[in-house]
Amino acid sequence: MNRDRVRANTSRRINRRIDLDMEERVWEYAQASREVIARRIDELDREWDIERIIQTNAAVVSLTGLTLGIAHDKRWLAIPGIVLPFLLLHALQGWAPPVPILRRMGVRTRQEIDREKYALKVLRGDFDSREGALSVPAALKAAS
Repeated sequence: MNRDRVRANTSRRINRRIDLDMEERVWEYAQASREVIARRIDELDREWDIERIIQTNAAVVSLTGLTLGIAHDKRWLAIPGIVLPFLLLHALQGWAPPVPILRRMGVRTRQEIDREKYALKVLRGDFDSREGALSVPAALKAAS
């Protein structure tokens, strides 16, 4: 799997744990019906990736600081002044102070979420002209 900027700035141990968690979930769905796999794929479509969480968090904190700065005390304007450079740093390098915390919590990148989704689609047989699915190892390999 190509390493994205967030994975490149995350410890190998945490990346491996996130990968193993995904592989365990794929194994759990190996014997599930097409409908159950479809529901999991729908869940994955709605899962927030780390980029969305960081952007939302930065926007909320910055808008809160801006609102408090305008309404109460200009010192609150320091909050967006701190948060926005971190958002820029994340955009440029894939790292910001919340990244290690979120990664330890298991928050995934879009590529990691899509890898699980693709493996489940392979298991379900979406890409196979024969009726039936591939094995879990084959599905995980195809998703890599």
